Amino acid sequence: MTEPVAAPRLLPWPSPEGKPCYLVPDPEGGYLSRLADETEAVQLDMGADVLGRARKVLHDPMSPHAEVRYAGVRLAECLSDVLRVAESRGMRLPMSDRGDGQGDDMDDDTEGDEP
Repeated sequence: MTEPVAAPRLLPWPSPEGKPCYLVPDPEGGYLSRLADETEAVQLDMGADVLGRARKVLHDPMSPHAEVRYAGVRLAECLSDVLRVAESRGMRLPMSDRGDGQGDDMDDDTEGDEP
C-alpha cells in the first residue's frame, strides 16, 4: 500500500518568473522544507524589525520624505512576505482547524451572551 502524498507547500520565495513556488514535502522533512522554515522565520523577524524602525520614522513629524517613503516601501515588502507565510501555513492546517476567515467561530445566537 502506498502512503498518501502530502499537499504541496507554498514556499516563501517566488520562482525566477515571479510565480509561486510549491514543494511536495517529504514526510520526514527534507533540506528544502528546513530551508523554507528558516526563511519564513527570517522573514517574520525582519518584518518585526522593520515595523519597529518604521514606527520611529513615522512617529517623528520631522522625518524627511525619503525616510518615510523608504519605510513604506520596506513595510510593503515585509507585508508581502508575511502574507505569503500566513497563506503557506494556513494551507498546511488540517481541514478541521481552518476557520472561515471571518473571526471567531461562535454562532450568531450567542452574540451578546456573557461568557
